[in-house]
Amino acid sequence: MKKQDAGRKILGNLAPQFAELNDDVLFGEVWNRESELSLRDRSLITIAALFSAGQFSQLKAHLEIGKAHGITKNEVIEVFTQLAFYCGWPKAWSSFPLIEEVYGKDTTLDLSIFPVGEKNPYGQYFIGQSYLYPLNTEGLPLFNVTFEPGCRNNWHIHHASKGGGQLLICVYGTGWYQEEGKKARVLHPGDIVNIPANVKHWHGASQNSYFQHLAIELPGEDTSNEWLEPVNKVEYERLGK
Repeated sequence: MKKQDAGRKILGNLAPQFAELNDDVLFGEVWNRESELSLRDRSLITIAALFSAGQFSQLKAHLEIGKAHGITKNEVIEVFTQLAFYCGWPKAWSSFPLIEEVYGKDTTLDLSIFPVGEKNPYGQYFIGQSYLYPLNTEGLPLFNVTFEPGCRNNWHIHHASKGGGQLLICVYGTGWYQEEGKKARVLHPGDIVNIPANVKHWHGASQNSYFQHLAIELPGEDTSNEWLEPVNKVEYERLGK
């Protein structure tokens, strides 16, 4: 999570110690500490807590943070609907408009600034639904790939006799990348993955988050893609636990 300075900006003159605790302890340490909870988990918990307390101005701010951490509009709607029965119907009425303020009224996938595109024509090599949008087809091919929660591609290899490989730039949600024989790496917006040629690997979304990355096919000689077996379901479901 990027470094926060909202406390110092808003309360730095009035309550500098409080501002310091807000920026450095709450957001600097608690939100970023290593634990079983991901940033997405922490956002969902915080959204539920602020809804329950009726703290609507803070709730909107954390909806924006949650959106950046991969929480979808439909997930927030389900959370508010569930909590309405336990925390109060009026709170739900007051909270639902915040969803449209943060996520907009569009009912299509509302993710990064890049278009989602159409269903992936290579879907037979994926578990779950993915989408593909060509951002550039001249010179260096560049594609935006969108994975629904739980979607991942099969193990595959980008072959090349010289050069080649692929570059991934993560732009939305939480995902995974793994090379054969190595531990899976969790991915967040801003992360970059350099995939060498001739290395067996896979990548995709986490179980509970949409995920988008830009994919750049690097130039090389005698390049080809080899699609292999699906990622083991049990091993995938253990990731992050």
